Amino acid sequence: MITTRPLRLTLPLTLVLIGVVTALGPSERTLGANLRLVLLHGAWVWSGKLLFAAAGLCGLAALIRPAGWADWSRALASSGLLFWLTYLPMSLLVQQQNWGGIFWDEPRWRIPFTFGVVAVLLQSGLAVLNQPRLTGLANAGFGLALWLALGGAENILHPQSPVAQSASPVIRLTFGLLLGLALLTGAQIAVWFRFTPRKAV
Repeated sequence: MITTRPLRLTLPLTLVLIGVVTALGPSERTLGANLRLVLLHGAWVWSGKLLFAAAGLCGLAALIRPAGWADWSRALASSGLLFWLTYLPMSLLVQQQNWGGIFWDEPRWRIPFTFGVVAVLLQSGLAVLNQPRLTGLANAGFGLALWLALGGAENILHPQSPVAQSASPVIRLTFGLLLGLALLTGAQIAVWFRFTPRKAV
């Protein structure tokens, strides 16, 4: 039987490393030190998107073989949801620091917020129903809808792709490190959800 006991050490350690990399991250002429939170914010939202995508792929596998794959789909979706719910307030802080206020109608805020609400309701409902194939199908549909919606979202104040457009290798390296550590955190959380026994309701 797989135990989650090692995660009690490795998960906090990964979070500490994320904090260290963020604190030691670069600054730049326009955003100054605020760039550090921007990079963390970007890594966080991409991790959420990738975790939801992984949950969707496991969900498709669960349609054929529910045993095991549905549990992984559920665990990855729950991990993605944690990232999403913590990314949203981080997004507001980034807006406040860099735009001088919060633009509630910014598509890059409004669409993720809507999907956050849907994800909470969806995962709550799937947990109650506890139907493996339905869980897989729902997570696959949610992941696809999320990627399509964000891929087609317009930008008003939000920059198109600040890291990809940056010529600084330090900025790109810092973002890559944060993304890798965030994905490692997401994987650890998913393993925690997957192998922690669920209490009967």
